[in-house]
Amino acid sequence: MTDYLDSYDSFDSSSVDQRDYHSFGLVTADPVRQVQIRMVFIFAVAAMIAVALSLLALPVQIGTGAGAAIYSEAVDAPASDIQVFETNSPLVTETNIVAVAPAAAGGGIADFFTPEVQYWEPQIVQWASQHSLDPNAVATIMQIESCGDPRAVSVAGARGLFQVMPFHFSSSEDMLDPDTNARRGLDFLNEQLRYTGGDIFLSFAGYNGGYAASGGSYDNWANETQRYYQWAKGIYEDASSGAASSETLNAWLDAGGRPGCARAAGNLGI
Repeated sequence: MTDYLDSYDSFDSSSVDQRDYHSFGLVTADPVRQVQIRMVFIFAVAAMIAVALSLLALPVQIGTGAGAAIYSEAVDAPASDIQVFETNSPLVTETNIVAVAPAAAGGGIADFFTPEVQYWEPQIVQWASQHSLDPNAVATIMQIESCGDPRAVSVAGARGLFQVMPFHFSSSEDMLDPDTNARRGLDFLNEQLRYTGGDIFLSFAGYNGGYAASGGSYDNWANETQRYYQWAKGIYEDASSGAASSETLNAWLDAGGRPGCARAAGNLGI
């Protein structure tokens, strides 16, 4: 952005061949008219620059949900020791996204979730009940977002168990408090469910990529959101089916989730 604006500010009209101005109709016999035309030209260029910069900024403004970034670290961890929670796995071309309503609230979570997420099972069940959500959906998000680490902070600033961005909190709230973090994160998930008409899979995408994802098509999602969708969809389907294990969760761990889970285990003392 700086380079683009600097290049515009350094433009010197005196160095341009006047024949070039004739081609744009900028040279007239009337000096006042010439100034007016040049002013219109300058304002038009400025307007185009403003529109271009707005379009460049748009994905950043609306393309991040509560779980905006998957690169998590503990609050007191050095910046050089960031653990990767998402990977560059091969993308799956998905064109037919099936709408699936969340299961009725109540019950526990699948046994295959990692011990760090199982640690929070009583709270997960409580939070799910408070928000009329399936506990397995809540556990799926916690698994991918933080692996149960209440102190997790991403490089993008997302915080806590559900990796909620700071703008979802009020100024007086403790963003890392588990109950507060869960309330804000699951409020956002419910917003996504209302927006998608109960499509839990699109809502997972929206949790990561915001309304630009839940209101758009798979092919137009950011790569991170496509991967997030695949992980969440596979884990949640396995949990909903009553499976004893989840190949998708194991693949997520192998693809980069294990270090973050080890960090979570250390912070939880398990």
